[in-house]
Amino acid sequence: MPLRSAESARLRRTHLPERASLIGTSVRDADLSLRLDGAGHGLLDTTHFDTVRFPPPAWALPTFGAAAEDGAQAYTAYRGNDEVRRVCAASVSALLGVEVDPGRHLAMSTGTQGGLFSTLSALVDDGDVVALADPEYLFVERMLRFLGAEVVRVPMVDSPDGPQLDLEALGALSGSRGIRLLLSSNPNNPTGAVYTPATVAGIARLAVRDDFLVVVDQLYCRLVYDEAVFTHLAAQPGMFERTVTMLGGSKTESLSGYRVGVVVAGAAVIDAIEQVMAMSCLRAPAYAQHVMTRWLVDDHDFVNDRVLELKAIQKSTVQALLAVPGLRVEPGAGTAYLWPDVSSLGISDVEVARVLQAEAGVVVSPGYQFGPSGAGHFRICYAREEVTWDEALDRMVAALTRVAGSRG
Repeated sequence: MPLRSAESARLRRTHLPERASLIGTSVRDADLSLRLDGAGHGLLDTTHFDTVRFPPPAWALPTFGAAAEDGAQAYTAYRGNDEVRRVCAASVSALLGVEVDPGRHLAMSTGTQGGLFSTLSALVDDGDVVALADPEYLFVERMLRFLGAEVVRVPMVDSPDGPQLDLEALGALSGSRGIRLLLSSNPNNPTGAVYTPATVAGIARLAVRDDFLVVVDQLYCRLVYDEAVFTHLAAQPGMFERTVTMLGGSKTESLSGYRVGVVVAGAAVIDAIEQVMAMSCLRAPAYAQHVMTRWLVDDHDFVNDRVLELKAIQKSTVQALLAVPGLRVEPGAGTAYLWPDVSSLGISDVEVARVLQAEAGVVVSPGYQFGPSGAGHFRICYAREEVTWDEALDRMVAALTRVAGSRG
């Protein structure tokens, strides 16, 4: 008698088998075929920041070490250490432009990823309609499918300020179907687009009008270029109690290895998130929490310098990729990602990822991971050591040029 499948039905939903109409297989099987498991497998992995070239601030490790020397710091409240939350609430209040109460409005999470899962688990019921930007961070739809939500994608539309969430489509959806919440990243991952003040105000207007929550991942809100204006949704009229803001230092400040983030929301939402955290992880890593007392406080010059360095690498990366005939790429106003469009090369994003691994020794994130609109795109993180990255770009350009020539 054959063994029953080890995977639950809810886990199998996260494989997104319906995406086969676009890529020929499920998202899970495509990931497996490309060995996209986060390990890199000896290739240059552009799915994340190079934390050797771009290390954390000098104060990160000593702050962690000082906390680790005190065994009394090992256990905290489920929502985080009291003193850490006090300091973070003050700095986050200044960042967002709203008053954040450390006891009621803030929880330390196991990175932004853990914060997202805890938040969605606390807020989403089976069958809830959830609006999700398209494209959007690769794991969000999988989380929502795991929770049994009905995911409806809201497209991005082109504008002089880069891709923006389609407010007309969102308004039609929220007005006709009713939605539990909208989830989007700002700056957008993967496109790097920063939502304009008008877009953020439009989201707020619709959320108030149609009574839905907004979960906004602002992990890259400090990594914006050319004096781009960043508008915080939580500070819009009527939005603090309707907004869940995900923050952290894992990317701009390279604190990803410390696995700690911050969730900011109304008191009732934080209470709900705390219950999920208590069941799933008890608390964010207790010693690592203390690193966040220096985040937003002692890293302003550090972040300014990093933004300048990444802007220079962005410019050279775009110039290099534009040598590929037919490839289209626009620099984003934020993040350290580029979202090249290879659709005119006559090759799928799955094939592009496979070619770049085989011929250039580079791992990229194929567009299918980020939603239906990702077909024909791939995402790269250009936060890399410059000499090695320039050499990798030469190999990538050669591989993609060969493909373009063979399909021409």
